[in-house]
Amino acid sequence: MSSYNLGGNTPYKPQKDTFKPLLEKLVKTPEYFSPLDVSLALEHVFTLDAVLPVQIGAFLTALHVNRVERRPESLAAAADVLRSRALTAAIEDADKDFVVDIVGTGGDGHNTFNVSTTAAIVAAGAGARVIKHGSRASTSSSGSADLLQSLGCLFTAPTPGTPLPIAKVPFTFILAPHYHPALAMLAPYRKALPFRTMFNILGPLINPARPRGMVLGVAEPELGYTFAVSLRNGGVERALVVCGEERLDEVSCAGNTFAWELKDGEITEFTLHPEQFGLKVHSLSDVAGGTPEENAKTFKLLLNSGADIPERLTAVLHFVLMNAATLLVVAGVAKDFKDGVRLGLDSITAGKAWEALRLFREAGAAAAAKLT
Repeated sequence: MSSYNLGGNTPYKPQKDTFKPLLEKLVKTPEYFSPLDVSLALEHVFTLDAVLPVQIGAFLTALHVNRVERRPESLAAAADVLRSRALTAAIEDADKDFVVDIVGTGGDGHNTFNVSTTAAIVAAGAGARVIKHGSRASTSSSGSADLLQSLGCLFTAPTPGTPLPIAKVPFTFILAPHYHPALAMLAPYRKALPFRTMFNILGPLINPARPRGMVLGVAEPELGYTFAVSLRNGGVERALVVCGEERLDEVSCAGNTFAWELKDGEITEFTLHPEQFGLKVHSLSDVAGGTPEENAKTFKLLLNSGADIPERLTAVLHFVLMNAATLLVVAGVAKDFKDGVRLGLDSITAGKAWEALRLFREAGAAAAAKLT
C-alpha cells in the first residue's frame, strides 16, 4: 500500500505528520480506534522513515495499555497487514487439500517438550496435510525450528518477488522470519519494552500457507474467544483454540483444558480432559523439555521404537497423542478425540510419522540444492 485516505478525499503517503493524528486518537480515545486505524498505523510503522522511533514505542505502549491489541478485530487487521507484506509461498495443491496448522502463542513459561511440532508430524503421518508456521525459541529452551534443525531439517528462504514452492508432502515447516521481514523492523523496539506486545501473539494468525484448519494454543484463557473470532475473521474454516488450566498453550495432559471451537462460523466453548481422549493424567513435570538436542533425542526414541515405546516416555506419548488427536479432528481425518488417539498411535508405531519427517527433510534438502 503506497497511499492512504484518512477520512478525507485526498490520498496521502505515510509520514511522520500523518501518523501523529492516529497516535493521538489511540492515546486520547482508544475506544474509537478502529481496525482501519490499526491498519493505517501499521502501514506507517512498516514504511521506512515514516515514523519516529519514539512514536513506535508510544504506539506499541498505547496499544498495550489501552488493550486495543486484545480486540479480535484489531488482531485480524494487524494480521492482514503483515500477510500483505509477507513473502509468498506457492503451495502445491493448496486448493485441493484441507491444510492445517498447530501452533501456540508462547509465553506460558512451562518449558514443556516440543509437543505441537511432534503432534504436527504425527498428525501428518496419520493423514492430515500440515504446514506448520513457527520460529526459534523465544520463551522456552527449544522452539519448533530448533528441534527440527536438530533433526537435520533445512529451511529455505524465499527470494523476494519469487514465491517459494512448497511441495505436497504430509508435513512442511515454514520459518516465520523468512517470510515476515516487516517484523524485523520492530524487533529492537519490542525487545526494549518490558511487556509482550501484540506481535508476540500474532504469529499463529499469519501463516503464509493460509491454513483452513488450526489448533491454536494460548497462554491466557482471556484470549481464547478473541483468537477464535480472529481466526474466523481471517478466513479459517475450522479451529480449536485451547488453553490448559495451568495457562499452558497446548492441550494439557495434567487436567482440564479450556477450548473454543470454530465450526460452521459458530464459536462454542467447552472443557477438555485427558479422559475424553481415553488417556491418563500426567504432571507437566513429566513432559518437561530440554535443549533442542535433548528434545530431538526424545523425539527419535518416541517415533522409532515401534510398539516398544519405553515406559518412561508414556507421559510424553500421551501428551503428543492428545494434541495430535485434536489436530486430526480439526482436519476432518478423525471422527472424535479417541479416534484421533488411535490414528496418532498407529502413525507413531507404524513409522508413518517418521516417514512424514523424512519426506520433509528430503524436500528441504532438494530445495536448498536448487539454490546452490
